[in-house]
Amino acid sequence: MAALCRGRHRWKTKHYFSILTRTLSGKYDYDLVVLGGGSGGLACSKEAAQLGQRVAVLDYVEPSAIGTKWGLGGTCVNVGCIPKKLMHQAALLGTAVKDAKKFGWQIPEPISHDWETMAGAVQNYVKSLNWGHRVQLNDKKVKYLNMKGSLVDEHTVKALSKAGKETTLTAKNIVIATGGRPKYPSSIPGAIEHGITSDDIFWMKKSPGKTLVVGASYVGLECAGFLTGIGLDATIMVRSIALRGFDQQMAALVTDYMEAYGTKFAWKCLPRRIDKLPSGVLRVTWTDTETGSDHHDDFDSVLWAVGRAPETKALGLDKLGVHLNKDTGKIIVGADESTSVPNIYAFGDIGEGRPELTPTAIKAGRLLARRLVGQSSQLMDYDNVPTTVFTPLEYGCVGLSEEEADKRYGKEGIEVYHAFYKPLEFTIAERDASQCYLKVVCERREKQKILGLHFTGPNAGEVTQGFALGVQCGATYADLLNTVGIHPTCAEEVTKVHITKRSGLDATVTGC
Repeated sequence: MAALCRGRHRWKTKHYFSILTRTLSGKYDYDLVVLGGGSGGLACSKEAAQLGQRVAVLDYVEPSAIGTKWGLGGTCVNVGCIPKKLMHQAALLGTAVKDAKKFGWQIPEPISHDWETMAGAVQNYVKSLNWGHRVQLNDKKVKYLNMKGSLVDEHTVKALSKAGKETTLTAKNIVIATGGRPKYPSSIPGAIEHGITSDDIFWMKKSPGKTLVVGASYVGLECAGFLTGIGLDATIMVRSIALRGFDQQMAALVTDYMEAYGTKFAWKCLPRRIDKLPSGVLRVTWTDTETGSDHHDDFDSVLWAVGRAPETKALGLDKLGVHLNKDTGKIIVGADESTSVPNIYAFGDIGEGRPELTPTAIKAGRLLARRLVGQSSQLMDYDNVPTTVFTPLEYGCVGLSEEEADKRYGKEGIEVYHAFYKPLEFTIAERDASQCYLKVVCERREKQKILGLHFTGPNAGEVTQGFALGVQCGATYADLLNTVGIHPTCAEEVTKVHITKRSGLDATVTGC
């Protein structure tokens, strides 16, 4: 105890002299200290360093409940976009192999998938990205500290290493970009002890086997989708609706396709408990909220996809008076990413009302760095941000959902053009295309400005990215019709869409 007190005294003394020196000299250790080495934090720090700032980045990964940990790069690189897209690609290749037979490829049976080979390749690639990020920081003269940071005041950060060593850093400005982590439903017995999250599944050495995914967010649907695609038994338990916050017509098309694809759904159900049987199998008990009846089934893995929580609790924000949204725990930020405390900024997933998307964090981080050095006054534009859900049938969108457009403009104030189309790739393969659909939501008045664009089908991300430029530039329905399509592609169907929902006419595309 005496040693601990002496350690605390030494840190307090060091901190006192650090503040005293800073006050007397007006100098700081760094121009900018960034807490969080995810995509946004790295982008901000590298941009600031390129503009001549002295920059340090602190990044530390608390292991998940089952002990999973990873390297530099944040959620996207390690347990999000990158491994998710690669495993989604593995599933698409499985479908392509089945299609290939119809195109004349002689493929010996039986076809099987090996989790260990896929996971090993994905994990090795992610590790190469971890190393690449460290090299980039070094090249740009950014100081990287594998330490956990917390705020002492608006210019001071306390850094704690894995070994318990404390370091004090001072900076003119501090940026918080610590992101979030998956939630566990702590009220459900066995949830934490026996469950996993998206923080774990991409780093599993062995196949998760028969899996229950609880939650129908994009994370839940994507994980269940690629598990089904590589031949595993996957079930999604849905409390209420799928893809909350997205266009619900499109969400229904996505889940309809997944059900036809082989993913099972337990609709309107709530898990009650998880028990581990002597065999090691997990018995899940749940309630059907429509009938009130209880059910149970056995699974090898239970993956929680019930939302994410911001990494704010250990930052010491309450002591500094940094305002948080009490319901979400996220930091309340201004248009310029400022917090309620001068010299402290926050962006990315941790910011209240910000899209939880990697590209927005990267762009916001770079723009913030430029503003902090006085090079620019440009603010991040969070409107018309495109995104894609990488489910077996991909769903891409940009702008307003039909529901949101209806709410803002009224049913008589919008015009929705839509089409059901059949990708050429699906024809010889004899694949069901009944969920391949697109719609363009426009203002109804004369210019018919495009408010939102939604697309389900192959390569939805690639399709949506291109049209997002037009939406960002204020494109109208007339601009869309004046655009020449590339034939034969799925994307060209967007440039030909002409049937309105209001008309009630059949929106099925029947020819060129």
